[in-house]
Amino acid sequence: MMQWPDALGKRHERYPGRPRIVSLVPSLTELLCAIGLADSVVGRTGFCVHPRPLVRHLPKVGGTKGFSLARLRALQPTHVVVNVDENRREEVAALYDFVPHVIVTHPLAPRDNLDLYRLLGGVFGREREADELCRAFEREWVATAVWAASVPRQKVLYLIWRQPWMSVARDTYISRVLAAVGWDTLPFVSLVRYPEIDLPALSREVDVVLLSSEPYPFRDKHLRELRQRQAAGELAAVRVALIDGEMVSWYGTRAIAGLPYLRRLRAELANSAAT
Repeated sequence: MMQWPDALGKRHERYPGRPRIVSLVPSLTELLCAIGLADSVVGRTGFCVHPRPLVRHLPKVGGTKGFSLARLRALQPTHVVVNVDENRREEVAALYDFVPHVIVTHPLAPRDNLDLYRLLGGVFGREREADELCRAFEREWVATAVWAASVPRQKVLYLIWRQPWMSVARDTYISRVLAAVGWDTLPFVSLVRYPEIDLPALSREVDVVLLSSEPYPFRDKHLRELRQRQAAGELAAVRVALIDGEMVSWYGTRAIAGLPYLRRLRAELANSAAT
């Protein structure tokens, strides 16, 4: 019988019946719906907002962290889908007491999405849909590699929080996605995956500062704030732009859409800088 390993090496067989799935990962909720499992998803987090028409009626169990075990138990799931980065280990450990199948995910690089598609597609009998996603991803990956070879690499600072300012280390999924379009993140070395940073100092070392829409919701007012600080000489006069964090940090189908989005964004920033 075919088996598919998850991020912890646990091998999952195809589920023979109709599953009852609770997703504790927003991007994976979207992926489950994309492979035709919307009717089998019985619970989600409050952050699982895509695709809205399919998930808005689903019961919420709380957040990705601090979810309610009582609410989750009441949904009687056969499967709960979790992620190493997005869910707390101790909370996930409690699921094993009453959930027959806990599927742990942990993509660390863009191409890890291929195994993710195959894992969920295999366990839930959606191999054809998973194969279609794999082909779509490969097309965008090849197109991105060809495009990236034609542009110079740039150093970027990808901000995910303020007060304190925080960025991403090189060993994160986000950093590796940005690297695919020739954007190399700073800091180069970090002992933690999401470090606090000295914004004025690092702004002098990069070509672009990117303000992500998540987890901190950077908006136009924050863009104006940094530009004012640049005008005052507090920050280096480099390009500062907003970026859709879902297109960079979400796995699944969003990873496919994210590659052309990043190509367009980098091209737009280059064009605006030239005018």
